[in-house]
Amino acid sequence: MSDYRISFDKAELDLDLIHAFLSGSYWAKGIPRHIVETSIRNSFCAAVFAKDEAGQDEQVGFARLITDFATFAYLADVFVLPAHRGKGVGMQMLEAVQAHPELTGLRRWLLFTRDMQPLYARLGWTPIPHPERCMERHDVDLYTR
Repeated sequence: MSDYRISFDKAELDLDLIHAFLSGSYWAKGIPRHIVETSIRNSFCAAVFAKDEAGQDEQVGFARLITDFATFAYLADVFVLPAHRGKGVGMQMLEAVQAHPELTGLRRWLLFTRDMQPLYARLGWTPIPHPERCMERHDVDLYTR
């Protein structure tokens, strides 16, 4: 992964790229830009950068963590752009997030994913042992109404 750089600096984030990806994703389809900006402002974020043809950093991945920095974190909005998938970029970004000094003492991490269970399993994630204890309040069409 030497061609990639991970950053936790929100000032480096490409909000246009993040919004474009999320607004087309299955989990945040149609999300308004101001909601993306607010979610980033109130979260711990990681990004992956690669050098473009001109040698400039371009963002190619993103992850957002909602946390109290003491006991709990919810991992959300994880993506790697298609051209950079299959190179270990997502794994490296998530390893860096899990190893970040501000997050290493968390007792519980949670996420929802439709199709990336094998990736997260390699990072130590397991299915919820008692899903009947979990509940949600989910307005799936909120952004598309």
